[in-house]
Amino acid sequence: MNELRYVYAVSRPFQAALPKDLLGVAGAPVYALGHGDLVAVVSAVSPDDFDEAPLKAHLENLDWLSDTARAHESVVAALASVTSPLPLRLATVCRDDDGVRRLLDSGHARFLRTLERLDGRVEWGVKVYAETPAQSPDSAGPAPATGRDYLRRRLEERRTSERSWESADVVSRRLHEELARHAEAVRLHRPQQAQLSQAAGHNVLNAAYLVPREESAAFVETVNRLQPEEPGLSAELTGPWVPYSFAGDEDEQ
Repeated sequence: MNELRYVYAVSRPFQAALPKDLLGVAGAPVYALGHGDLVAVVSAVSPDDFDEAPLKAHLENLDWLSDTARAHESVVAALASVTSPLPLRLATVCRDDDGVRRLLDSGHARFLRTLERLDGRVEWGVKVYAETPAQSPDSAGPAPATGRDYLRRRLEERRTSERSWESADVVSRRLHEELARHAEAVRLHRPQQAQLSQAAGHNVLNAAYLVPREESAAFVETVNRLQPEEPGLSAELTGPWVPYSFAGDEDEQ
């Protein structure tokens, strides 16, 4: 059975060569496939893993998915060193090189429009974390003597928690609104679960900002200047990244 083609990204034609030792998914060599005024960066993959049925099963295997995502991202990152790429979705697969060319033809207008929008831009990520509210002083004291005392303590703990989350929400909204003024586009992602982020505290803001590369220093300085001063709150800056969050067509997002 013929090998399939895994497509990592699309770009305009570029002169620089990809690193000779660049390997993609399953350790396969990566190559650039030019077609008209677009280039697809691809590698050959086995249908035993990437045909429709096995791929569907693999996508439920977190270890396999993690390895594939790392290989995908490493190829896109290498491509970003020679051009401004448009990263495609994980596990974008075509039957053969002609299938890749058809992909470029069918998405031609959208690819060019998005490449123009992302050219010279990078993605910065900002997350705000809030520590779990501390128990009220009464919580560490003796056990409640009556049911009324117990209910009073629980009510006070609930009010303390609500005030803390309200404060975190106000601070994260204020930070986001200010940073959005310094970005060309913004994407708000779902707050990340603690077991995924492995960060202390509850994620109350998870945002991505599209920023011209030459303005990145000013953006980073703005994030540092706006670090939350309220106890229990912290902001985390990551990047610069290839703008994955902005790779879709604007109308789709």
